[in-house]
Formats: sequence, structure tokens, C-alpha cells
Amino acid sequence: MDYWRWTESVWKDPDAPDWRGGTVTAGVDIGSTSTQAVILLDGKLYAYANMRTGSNSPDSALDAMNRAMEGTGLTLEDLRFTVGTGYGRVNVPFADKSVTEITCHARGAHYLYGPTVRTILDMGGQDCKAIGCDAKGAVTSFMMNDKCAAGTGRGMEVIANLLAVPVEDIGPFSLSIEEEPEPVSSICVIFAKTAATNLMRVGWSREKVLAAYCLAMAIRVVRLLERNGVEEDFAITGGIAKNAGVARRIERLLGITALKTDLDTQIAGALGGALIAGDLLKKRQA
Repeated sequence: MDYWRWTESVWKDPDAPDWRGGTVTAGVDIGSTSTQAVILLDGKLYAYANMRTGSNSPDSALDAMNRAMEGTGLTLEDLRFTVGTGYGRVNVPFADKSVTEITCHARGAHYLYGPTVRTILDMGGQDCKAIGCDAKGAVTSFMMNDKCAAGTGRGMEVIANLLAVPVEDIGPFSLSIEEEPEPVSSICVIFAKTAATNLMRVGWSREKVLAAYCLAMAIRVVRLLERNGVEEDFAITGGIAKNAGVARRIERLLGITALKTDLDTQIAGALGGALIAGDLLKKRQA
């Protein structure tokens, strides 16, 4: 069993009007482990897809967009403007422009969580970003972690496989303990695997090991946030936002409750790209 495998998603607005006659823009976010495609109709969320990034970035971009367009009657030719973002932003073959993921995540979080958001933590597959933004979703400050999978989605996938716990169950497992343990001494993926194995050998339960690992991750990203500056309202984007074991510990350490959304937290970058695509289209037409 692939314990690291998370659930891919596709969504379409069931109440949206027919897109014909409207303005359709799109954003594609190719990350290290996941790819998202978002479609907007007249600036409003119309459809999106969230899938695992494959071995080929252009193919991943096309696959995600095809999933988002499935059943809508849309084709690539109907997209008036498309922005590529993420690590693979220059590899979106049908994009009109590429924009950095920092800019897109801030704008997307502004849409997902509302105009009050000022601090964003994006926890992706291979890095973490602390982002400050203004009332319009424009970036005011940002800071990234080092190039290490520790404290990221990929690191969590490795631990899921090691402990034979589905990655989507790690949060509930880690919160089921009676007493919070000390954090693991290191969340470097290599050392964390060794530490987790040793803790299991001395009798720790999987739940306790996961709690120690989630706490260590939370401490790491809170330090990043504090270096960049934390201002309410606060929001978390990316795949790790779905891990309550990490998210609740971050909230506890900060003394702040993160904003919530009913939409997929992994679409923030692609959503921001689609919104920026709308802005760029207006400038082109001016």
C-alpha cells in the first residue's frame, strides 16, 4: 500500500452560468509533488483540479487542466488568458505568462480566506513560505525555508510510509494521544526516519511518534513565521493545511486560530494565477 498517496480532487461550480459569452481565465500551479489547475468565469471560481505531479511538467499541466475542463465543454482555445506558476511555471505549454508562486499564493489566499488575511503560511511539497500581504492580496514580505524536505509535505509522506499510516490519517492519529510528547530532535527526513524507528523500538506508539514529529514540524514553521512577522488574520495554504495535527499545533504555538475555507487549500497558487490572468487580460484589452 502507498501510504503517502493523498486524495486528488476535481470540483466544478454546480450553479455557475454557461461559460459561453463570459470571460474565462486560468491558472496552473506546477509544484514539486502536486499540480493544480483553476478556471475562473468572469473572475469567479468555476472549476479546479488537484493532482499528483508526474515526471513531465508540461504533461502534468495539461492533465490537470483537462481534468478541470472535463464535462464543461471548454477547450484550451476557450481560455482567454492563462498564468503558469510554481516550480514548473515555465513548463506550462499553453500559458500566456508565468508569475512567481509567492505572488500567486498571496492573491489566491486573499480570495480563499477574504480580504482580512495578512499572514499566510504556505506548506508545500518541498518548501514552506511565510508571506505577508495587504488588503488587496499583494505581497508585502516573504521568507522561505531552506531547500530541505523537512517540515514539508514530502517529509510527511516519507513518515507515512515508514510508520504505515495513510498520510491523510496522520493528523487525527497525532491528536489522539493523552499527553503531548517532546518533539523529535530533528525533522531532517533522514534523521527523522532514524529517530522514529528508534522510538518505536523503545515502545512508543505510532500515535506518539507522529505527535512528536508534527510538533517538531509546527515549531520549525512557527520560527519561520515569526522571523517574517505574524499579523492577524492568519491562514494556511498547501497540502499540510489539511493535516490537523500540524495545523492545530501551529495555532497553539502562535496563540492564533487560522482562518478556514471550504475549498481545497492546495489550489491557492493556481487560483492566484487565474486571478492575475484576469488582470493581465484587462490590461491587454485596455
